[in-house]
Amino acid sequence: MHNQIQEQIKDALRAKDNVRLTTLRGVLAAFTNESLVLKRTPKDKLSDGEAIAVIRRLVKQRKDSIEQFEKGGRKDLADNEKAELKVLEEFLPAQMSEEKIREIVNKILRQAQDDNSPILKNKGAFVGTVIKETKGEADGALVKKIVEEIFK
Repeated sequence: MHNQIQEQIKDALRAKDNVRLTTLRGVLAAFTNESLVLKRTPKDKLSDGEAIAVIRRLVKQRKDSIEQFEKGGRKDLADNEKAELKVLEEFLPAQMSEEKIREIVNKILRQAQDDNSPILKNKGAFVGTVIKETKGEADGALVKKIVEEIFK
């Protein structure tokens, strides 16, 4: 993943694609910061799993920024964040479909009912269980929305 991003930075430079270039440089900076947090040297490369976790955080930051900019009436800044978000999402594995998430939610709900589990009384714990089951392949906001529909 690290090498792929470095190669794409070169391509973005050649193409003079400033949004892509800035975004990818930011990703490499985030990788370096993560390496330091993990008590490694800045030159150490992250594993693909670690890199994807960093990119997921960056995606979440962009989504939060877009929401705030739109609330504040700053369409120009929101559009820039959306362009960066699009670049970042290219590096993430495909997200689970809503139907698949619903299947997992229903499976966990049936298991919890059979076991008379305490997660039936705690929506947050239920969402956490679903997210663990999806192994990071589902959008957390979508999982939360589906669980809230069921817990109405």
